[in-house]
Amino acid sequence: MARTTSRSRSTVSGRRSPTAQGDRRPLPLPVRVLVMALAFAAMVAFGAVLAGLTLQPSPASEALTHSNLRPGSSLELYWHHPSPRDAVKQLGGNVLLGVPFGILLPVLAPGTRGLLRVPALTALMMLLVELVQGAVVTGRAFDIDDVILNTTGALLGYLLLGRRLGRAVHAPAARKRPKTPRGGTAGRPRGAGKPASRKVAWRLPRRAKGGAGAAERASAASK
Repeated sequence: MARTTSRSRSTVSGRRSPTAQGDRRPLPLPVRVLVMALAFAAMVAFGAVLAGLTLQPSPASEALTHSNLRPGSSLELYWHHPSPRDAVKQLGGNVLLGVPFGILLPVLAPGTRGLLRVPALTALMMLLVELVQGAVVTGRAFDIDDVILNTTGALLGYLLLGRRLGRAVHAPAARKRPKTPRGGTAGRPRGAGKPASRKVAWRLPRRAKGGAGAAERASAASK
């Protein structure tokens, strides 16, 4: 019996350990507020930098700019660019512009977490920026490849750091599980192990007495 109880306890503890390890305690409320405030300040600063880089007019390059609606066309030009350094600047700069979205969005808005949500939201915002560039800003043009590179950077930022930060700041609270008794009665049906009702215990002696009286009468009649 001791071996079976020890085995049952070990199995119960073995089943509980993975779930207990999977539960994550959320950060204290002051720490969460501080992290979200820092993320909001970083997003505002990044927005100012983004506006300065993308929405600043460039009259000198007005004759050289042209819109690109075919994905991959600008990337092909960068690949065959005579100066590899300038090509790396263009490609790397567009990718880096999307990285802050992948890091800060999961912290500020937990509903945007996900491998599809973060890139989709980044693509939507950068698409609006490109539309404003092509329609309003002098010397700027709409380029679909810039949107693709920005979205790629957002996905990289989310995979590298944004997913972990979002889980740490917005971790769900651990659920309380009901405690199972040590006797192992968790699998027994209801009513198992309970004593019989008093009505049944009272009826049995009455039936026994009735049966004894009938036997005595039968023996007296035979005599």
